[in-house]
Order: sequence, then structure tokens, then C-alpha cells
Amino acid sequence: MASCVCRDLQPSQSLKREMCALGEDCSLQPVTIAMSFVYFEKLALQGRLNKHNRKLVSAACILLAPKISSDFKQREVKHLIDKLEEHFRIGRRELMKIEFTILVALEMALYIPESKVLPHYRRLVQQQPL
Repeated sequence: MASCVCRDLQPSQSLKREMCALGEDCSLQPVTIAMSFVYFEKLALQGRLNKHNRKLVSAACILLAPKISSDFKQREVKHLIDKLEEHFRIGRRELMKIEFTILVALEMALYIPESKVLPHYRRLVQQQPL
């Protein structure tokens, strides 16, 4: 299984670094983490992020990505939600509520063209130790 090295992301991307660290902790593939970055950036470009919701939004993006990219089992989803609650200090109810809001904001378009995911994926994977 490939993993990414989060420490080499630019300092201005601390939230992405946190997303990556959590993804690694939950054994998510780099492509899945890259997908969560794309969702997050799309929401940022739509002006849907603010100081109060950015951690919640990033957690929901991390939750959505593995649901699309792989056949996540129920216990793996539960484990991921537990880790998201712990890491981002958010409530499960808040997370579930915003997940649907994000789906609507992304117009249910969770399958992302490879061209959008690839730059993030390359950056994550090229930092891997040999």
C-alpha cells in the first residue's frame, strides 16, 4: 500500500497536512487523500469555507473520498469517523449533517476527472521514502 509523506506540503497548507496525516493514520490510499483535497478546494473556490467550519468541511471531504474511491466496509467507516472526531475535535452529528450539505454543494459530482486528482496525487506520492 502506498502512503504519502505529509510533512513536505507547503506550510501554508496546514489543513491539508492535517487531512493527509489523518488519511495516513487511517490507511487511506494517496489517491483517496488527493480526492479529498479536490473536494476541499472546490468548496473553498465556492466561498463555502470560513474560520468556523473549515475543519468540519475538511473532515467531511475526507469521509466522502473513500466512499467513492473504494469499497469501504462499515467498520472501516466507523473507524474513520471516530478518528475524524478525535483528530478535528468535531461531533459525529455535525459531521453527518455537513456531509449532505457538501454533497449538494458539489452537485453530487464526487467522481473527479483524473486530471484534477493527478497533481495532488503526484505531490503526495513523490514525497514517499524509497
